[in-house]
Amino acid sequence: MATHPDPAVLHPDVAARGSLAAALEAVAEELGIAVSMTSSGSLSHAAAESRLPYRKALLVSSWAVERRWSIRGEETFAGSALVEGDTDDLAQVAMAVHAWQDGAALGDIRHAAPFVRLPGRFEVPDHDPLRLTESEWQFMRTEAEEHGRPTYRALVEAAYAEPALRRLYPFTSHWTLRFSTTTRPSLTLIGPCLLAADADRGYRVSTGFTGTGLLAEAATAQEAVAVAVHHLPDHPGPVTLGVIRDVGHRGDFGA
Repeated sequence: MATHPDPAVLHPDVAARGSLAAALEAVAEELGIAVSMTSSGSLSHAAAESRLPYRKALLVSSWAVERRWSIRGEETFAGSALVEGDTDDLAQVAMAVHAWQDGAALGDIRHAAPFVRLPGRFEVPDHDPLRLTESEWQFMRTEAEEHGRPTYRALVEAAYAEPALRRLYPFTSHWTLRFSTTTRPSLTLIGPCLLAADADRGYRVSTGFTGTGLLAEAATAQEAVAVAVHHLPDHPGPVTLGVIRDVGHRGDFGA
């Protein structure tokens, strides 16, 4: 069974302060900025609330195997990530915490702490479902560009270029592109699933995200999208908010 180094050995400066929260506050003070952290005295975890009500607390966590820290900041409605990143520089973490806590724009957080990665979503304080759909498409396109699979990126771009699909809320299950008539956190599936195969094996359109219920195989992303549009119900209507009504069943299928 693998064992991890003692956090106090990996992070002696944090251990000397008694907690990751206290260490971040001390580093921030040295930088001439102020942060207010919440913590239970952990050497590995801390959080920082934002003054903006539509942002969750920024989570900071230490890596278990090397001297490094990760951050994740989410929006409050569905818990989708707005900022992520990891670094071995605790001062950079403090800068990111300060910017998040102070309500800086997402791009300004990235400017203040260059290790921060922006997944692509933008903030929608009023939870307008059409804007949330636009934000999720921006996330999907950013993710596809960073993923490194040309076939998958081509599929996302082809779907985005098709107005009938762009009006729907996109998400993925196991890298299969799917669509919903409601936003997260409670999705309502509509239409078929689109899968980009590896290399030059083309694309599949199916009723099931694992490839079951095969509807068609296509040589190009545009052909696959055309098949998907053909199998959409008529006039699905605008996307609405996916509000959870049954706590026992979230209806959420993707990451």
